[in-house]
Amino acid sequence: MTGAIMSADPRAVSSTSSVGLVAVIVAATDGEPRALTVPVPSQAMGRGTGLPAGPLVPEHATLERGLRAWVERQTQARLGYVEQLYTFGDRDRKAAGPEAVHLLSVAYLALVREARATGEAAPDADPTWRNWYRFLPWEDFREGRPPALAEIEPRLAAWIAQGPDAKLRRLREDRVGLNFGGTWNEERVLERYELLFEAGLIPEAKGQAGAAIPADRGVTGQPMALDHRRVLATAIGRLRGKIKYRPVVFELMPPAFTLLQLQKTVEALSGTRLHKQNFRRLVAQQGLVEETDGITSGAAGRPARLVRFRREVLLERPAPGVRLTPSRRSV
Repeated sequence: MTGAIMSADPRAVSSTSSVGLVAVIVAATDGEPRALTVPVPSQAMGRGTGLPAGPLVPEHATLERGLRAWVERQTQARLGYVEQLYTFGDRDRKAAGPEAVHLLSVAYLALVREARATGEAAPDADPTWRNWYRFLPWEDFREGRPPALAEIEPRLAAWIAQGPDAKLRRLREDRVGLNFGGTWNEERVLERYELLFEAGLIPEAKGQAGAAIPADRGVTGQPMALDHRRVLATAIGRLRGKIKYRPVVFELMPPAFTLLQLQKTVEALSGTRLHKQNFRRLVAQQGLVEETDGITSGAAGRPARLVRFRREVLLERPAPGVRLTPSRRSV
């Protein structure tokens, strides 16, 4: 669907804009955060990995209905919880071809329960659930400081030193310190990705569809077609913030689950280990769950009581989220 974008100067030539829809579909399976990906044609990668997406067309009564239709067509998945994420419309988002069509993408975040764990499929599989840390490996602190940071930090230091003047070098140093140094803010996912992009450490910086050096994927992550990795980073940052004040994490949980499963899911989304007793105390204080009559069985260890989300909390508390209490870690 295209429409004219009128200039403030009526004598100027109008341009056209194409409106697209893109979905970040998130699930948490076996304690791992996963995003649903599809093959996307890419000039640099031939057949790259991207997110479900499609253009808005006249048959779509609303943006959300259009998004749901494209997702179902491309992945056979029917979405439940959906929220509008962000509109991406930077000036350099142009369609390939002779006409300079400006690409405007409206992104959505969807939370689902993965029907079944498909594992890591071949790169050209269609569609495929993938652990989102394969795209952003520096964001996962669950096993301690990510090894990727040991490679990223000297590269950022070199980028700082390359600044042509002292003012720019100081500005770069401040940005690196805010996003990668000191106290790690798990919500600044997009800011970290954009900083790495600006520093030229992200393959997509070379034409929005760069191909990663295979040996470097553990550091800079697997590229995505177009600017879909930026969209994914935006979604992760939004979700990490939202789980603290809204009970959206329960959209990813089965009807009955253990407190350990709930903790593992929150840890997967936030990328950090949580203090077990503090987490359970917070869940109890917030009245987020209630016990069921079921218990786990057939697994090693002691049986655990199954609980379920207590929906009454939505009426009782204005912000019934899960505040994070990380275990001690070094950044």
